Amino acid sequence: MSALDALEPEPAEAAALFGEGFARARAFARTLAEHGEERGLIGPQEVPRLWSRHILNSAVAAPLFPAGGRVGDVGSGAGLPGIVLAIARPDVQWVLIEPMERRTIWLNEQVDALGLENVVVERARAEESGRYEGMLDAVTARAVSALRTLIPWTAPLVRDGGELILLKGQNASAEVGAAAKAIRKYKLSDVRVEVIGEGVVSEPTRVVRATVR
Repeated sequence: MSALDALEPEPAEAAALFGEGFARARAFARTLAEHGEERGLIGPQEVPRLWSRHILNSAVAAPLFPAGGRVGDVGSGAGLPGIVLAIARPDVQWVLIEPMERRTIWLNEQVDALGLENVVVERARAEESGRYEGMLDAVTARAVSALRTLIPWTAPLVRDGGELILLKGQNASAEVGAAAKAIRKYKLSDVRVEVIGEGVVSEPTRVVRATVR
């Protein structure tokens, strides 16, 4: 069986979540399914759940980002959530921050292939992205690190009054508790966990949101 044969069928809700960008989302899913494992971007068990576990899990967060804003995605990897969100929100400018060269090559290939004019790929570690310090309206990340580690990487990139919108797993609330020291140090306020996508997708997404300084 080829990787494309293993790709799960497109869920009915995908078209509604992506709207006019659905054809791009489909193309991205197929390319990631076909080449993601061989290029070290996703594991061998991910293709059969690529839509439900990864693409829609990212896409349901799209409405949370400010229209016309500039948003960073730290540790973009395969483009989850950065490429997915850029497809779903063409009105937002996205900066995909990724330290590994092979992954930035992949990200640039997808930006070109999908015609995403609202995306810049930056090869750097988040903590070394000085050119964006205090310049972004929001920063997101998915499956990168524990919150107590992620906050020092992401909060400095956000302007005063901007927001962290971090996609987390089942332990999101526990991570918030464990990150109390970092939350105080980086002057985060209104820190909360939101569950989004309930009644829309089969696997809702947990998001840690916080206002910076």
